[in-house]
Amino acid sequence: ALHFTPLQATRGPGQAPCASRALWGFSLPLPKEACGLERPDCILNMSAMRQFSVLLALSLVSIGADALVSRIPSKRARMSVARQMVMSGGEGLTVGVAGATGAVGVEIVNVLQKSSLPVSELRLFSSARSAGKQQDCGKLGTVELEEFQMDRARSCDVVFLAVGGDFSVDFAKKICENDGPVVIDNSSAFRMAEDVPLVVPEINGKLCKKSKLIANPNCTTAIAMMALAPLHRLYGIKRVIMSTYQAASGAGAAGMEELNEGVKTMAVEGTAPENKVFAHPLPFNVIPHIDKFQDNGYTKEEMKVTWETRKILNEPELPVSCTAVRIPTLRAHAEAITIEFEKPVDVDEAKTALASASGLKLVDDVSSNQYPMPLTATGEYDVEVGRVRRSLIFEDKGLDLFVCGDQLLRGAALNAVLIAEECFAESGVAV
Repeated sequence: ALHFTPLQATRGPGQAPCASRALWGFSLPLPKEACGLERPDCILNMSAMRQFSVLLALSLVSIGADALVSRIPSKRARMSVARQMVMSGGEGLTVGVAGATGAVGVEIVNVLQKSSLPVSELRLFSSARSAGKQQDCGKLGTVELEEFQMDRARSCDVVFLAVGGDFSVDFAKKICENDGPVVIDNSSAFRMAEDVPLVVPEINGKLCKKSKLIANPNCTTAIAMMALAPLHRLYGIKRVIMSTYQAASGAGAAGMEELNEGVKTMAVEGTAPENKVFAHPLPFNVIPHIDKFQDNGYTKEEMKVTWETRKILNEPELPVSCTAVRIPTLRAHAEAITIEFEKPVDVDEAKTALASASGLKLVDDVSSNQYPMPLTATGEYDVEVGRVRRSLIFEDKGLDLFVCGDQLLRGAALNAVLIAEECFAESGVAV
């Protein structure tokens, strides 16, 4: 039998495989003496194939052209693999990060250091003011910040946009058009566009292969989805009521700095701090106002949760109501969620499903005061879920629960890098 399969390129005897590209080759069941290998089922690279051209031709005749064509990957997949090999020289991926000095950009670089993505070159795009400075990127080396240039971005394999929506609107599609790279946009610019997938990889990662422009969800939505999706699969969600308690870092590095400075001002000087980032001083306060108010009385942040939950779960009419509150913590958003389901709920079964879900950690032992908190969720990849209990409102068809997740990770950087891993896994790159 003749098989058309992806091969892992190797550097040579005793050296690690090239963690960059898959090669396409034929597999023929031949005696090991015929090719000098220990395995009877030899994998022939392009050089070895020339030695067996006669056998190959005979095999093609015997199986028929149609059978071979059915095993060849799609044109898109073959073009993707070939382009990746050419652009990165067979040594790995060229990765760009726009907004590299911001809170999310910095975390993307940190997550890339732990990712399975084979990064051979890292390009950090920043403002003209920061261009030329050196940034320590750990095991990825020291990288010089550079001002954004379209040709430099387009010659990458993947570009992360950790910038504002205006920049994304102006440049995202231009970067990825035609033979451009995959673009993963962290802004809200394309989240609700019909032709742009909105992805949480553990939930709808298969959508990554449908577009080169992929939207990262709002941080609050992404954290909630980790708990909602496994429960939706079990019982079918009928409606959701959510209150969020969102950290200062949701407003970026400037938000965290304003909180830090404000706490010092109030604690040391005893005076009210200035507020430029938030609508009111945040230290020792909570502010039920995130983003602009809409005509229906909800803020845009609250409506993002409604719109994005519907899109990710593919439930366009799902009733979702959210009240978003800014609180004086630095990192990790918390969310109290009440859910009504289509089917009766078994609380123990629900806990088991949550405990086994990828990207989720069940923290629910009230006898020892164990439950989700920003202090324990900060810096963690998994979203914490706990306080899982039968709802007094919706009774046997309802649950109340509490989730907490680091919004700079699951709500932004981690989710973006997981999207990239999903994209290149689909394309044949070793990740």
